[in-house]
Amino acid sequence: MYSKTFATAACAAGFLLSAPAAAEVIDQSDDGFVTQDGATVNASPQAVWLALITPGEWWNDAHTWSGDADNMTLEPQANGCFCERIPATEEDGAIGLAGSVRHMTVVQSFPRRVLRMRGGLGPLQSEPADGVLTITMKGNEDNTETQINWTYVVGGHMRFEVPVIAKAVDGVMSQQLTGLTEKLGGAVGGRDAVPSPDSDETTDEPADEPEAGDASVDGDEGDDSAGEGGDGSPEETAEAPPKRAIDAADVLDALDALATTRGE
Repeated sequence: MYSKTFATAACAAGFLLSAPAAAEVIDQSDDGFVTQDGATVNASPQAVWLALITPGEWWNDAHTWSGDADNMTLEPQANGCFCERIPATEEDGAIGLAGSVRHMTVVQSFPRRVLRMRGGLGPLQSEPADGVLTITMKGNEDNTETQINWTYVVGGHMRFEVPVIAKAVDGVMSQQLTGLTEKLGGAVGGRDAVPSPDSDETTDEPADEPEAGDASVDGDEGDDSAGEGGDGSPEETAEAPPKRAIDAADVLDALDALATTRGE
């Protein structure tokens, strides 16, 4: 659970030692940070979307309040809740007293293209700081592969040292993306490189988000409701910078320092 996860980092560190990753804190200031990750999977945007909105099937149990990701649900509509049920226990005679947690609130749901949610995850929930998680999906020409981009922007007052919490959150976000890709059969050729802050690929808004009135959606083959934009040819992209592997030892240090800061 969250209260223990950030104090004991073995789970996160063990994961990072075994999996290649391109996660990176791409921006940081005195009152916020941006973490970004990406992966490509052998699955259509439709399959990615359906997996994404069922977090109980891939979210890591260690990063829940109840200790069981099966208790997590996501309603993919504006104002929908990314929530977690806290099952009732019979401890101390508290029979039938179930609880719940709101992890984030959906602010944009564009099936097969974009899911954006607002909220402070994990230890950030107790802070005035807020976060916006944007997950974009883009299929290739025949929708047999999908590129997933995962960006979490955090800003506002928090009682943590920003470099410490940023590194810890970055590692956890990468872990969740890995859970999603493994649900879909694993990332193709390892994880995608993350654009550097100075790269032309990095923009304030994801380039592949639908514009207002844009009816074209990358769907499965045979889906007559999904149109194609342009001539259907693949877009040219700038050459990605070299991948940066996450240093598990650094994440261990960050999580231990975070636990110390919180007095756990």
